Amino acid sequence: MKLLSTFAAVALYQAVALALPAEPLEKRSTVQGFDISHYQGTVDFKGAYSSGARFVIIKATEGTSYIDSGFTSHYNGATAAGLIRGGYHFAHPDSSSGTTQANYFLAHGGGWSGDGITLPGMLDIEYNPSGATCYGLSKTAMVAWIQDFVNTYHSKTTRYPMIYSTNDWWTTCTGNSAAFHTTCPLVLARYSTAGPGTIPGSWPFQTIWQNKDSYTYGGDSDIFNGALTNLKKLATG
Repeated sequence: MKLLSTFAAVALYQAVALALPAEPLEKRSTVQGFDISHYQGTVDFKGAYSSGARFVIIKATEGTSYIDSGFTSHYNGATAAGLIRGGYHFAHPDSSSGTTQANYFLAHGGGWSGDGITLPGMLDIEYNPSGATCYGLSKTAMVAWIQDFVNTYHSKTTRYPMIYSTNDWWTTCTGNSAAFHTTCPLVLARYSTAGPGTIPGSWPFQTIWQNKDSYTYGGDSDIFNGALTNLKKLATG
């Protein structure tokens, strides 16, 4: 059963995130999106949709003691505007296990349903905002923590979560682990007009590129690497 699940996940991952074409990034099909948290008190979801955005990723939880105060209103606003939407969890690997944090995320907005408008949840694993860059974990321990989160999320939803990080953090804190490149879609942060840069962890491409730390209608700018039909496949599973 576990082996079959892995094969199915690989097939789905290949279907929803296209292999990198040979032509330059600006000539490929892409879809505009954005990500937000409570820091964006007012978000113009309808304006974003009218401008061409089709998805938004919304902060739901952090660690096991924080629920984003704007999550519900943001989620409802995104839904009303016709956007594909999903939640994200900001990880604190030094405070509790991956399993514990995945369950907390799932209990407070991070779930997935096959309604066609819900993205699989996203694990935001990056620089520690208040301590050691890698949260005091060894590379081996960090990969194990992420694996616990991923496995728990998958067991509860049948979907693998997206993983958000940077090339630098992933290389520094996981040893550039390739453990997730066939299951978890990569959301790569790199603020640049020159493209997403080096893709870590043996991922052949990024599924979403966070290309700017600002977006006209609220939050950060995200670019989906594919056409709208592929974005919808990511949502439907």
